[in-house]
Amino acid sequence: MANENPASPRLHVGIDLGGTKIEGIVLDDLRQERFRMRVDTGASDGYAQVLQRIVGLYRGIVEEIGGRAHTLGICTPGSISAKTGLLKNCNATQLNGHPLQADLKAHLARDFALDNDANCFAMAEAQSGAGAGFGSVLGLVMGTGVGAGIVIDGKLLGGRHGIAGEWGHMSVDPAGPVCYCGRRGCVERYLSGQALEAAYLQATGEMPGLAVIVDRARRGEDAAATLLDRFLDDFAAAVASVVAVLDPDVIVLGGGLASIEELYSTGATRLSGLVFNDAFDTPLVRNTLGNSSGVIGAAMIGT
Repeated sequence: MANENPASPRLHVGIDLGGTKIEGIVLDDLRQERFRMRVDTGASDGYAQVLQRIVGLYRGIVEEIGGRAHTLGICTPGSISAKTGLLKNCNATQLNGHPLQADLKAHLARDFALDNDANCFAMAEAQSGAGAGFGSVLGLVMGTGVGAGIVIDGKLLGGRHGIAGEWGHMSVDPAGPVCYCGRRGCVERYLSGQALEAAYLQATGEMPGLAVIVDRARRGEDAAATLLDRFLDDFAAAVASVVAVLDPDVIVLGGGLASIEELYSTGATRLSGLVFNDAFDTPLVRNTLGNSSGVIGAAMIGT
């Protein structure tokens, strides 16, 4: 790629900081992938090492594209506080409280856009995935954590404080389990993969993994079936609250739990019954970009 004609389409670099890997991608103006690379996050080695790995990955990409002009967007598990400039609301809690944006700007010596993973997911799916063609897209992510991104007419809705879409930290039960954010009964404590596995462990003494739990539920195991049924109820109730405020044109699901087929049948039916209207025909669909949505979305928001 280093020898390409400078007149060829402009490039867009995206970097996705994940819990286990940092991934980079290069897109052209047609949103076609030109190059991709990844490294381990190494979060257990501390913030400074994570920072250096992001910088090293970016420099490797710049070398690969021969130093050509490009935009840059970075996707993180949390968001930057406008008040303190520090990373916040990140379920990879060892990264919270650090000036990630300022540190990256000092190391990279260039401007870039930075946003959280749910927003990048929503942008990618709205532009090139399951939400393409819809005016308002609600992207719900249920994986290790729970989050959401909102795209309206092709633009992300960030909100006054940058917390639009923090669906995972709506409290649905003030007496519920304590969340890492300090509140009780957050959606994330019910609809994340960790929450489901922990509930199954408490009921059975086993932690076989999400896929096994769902398979056992389908086979009629009482504990797993009860857990899945409750999960679908909780999903419908939580999403109905968001729909009452936003009323999106489409709802796109992402994260590991988006693979649970019952969400699109039983879950959708229960959601329809809870929406404050006499009809509900909003499509509830699975994402089409998979694990690439974060890094693709990062490239799309770049400056």
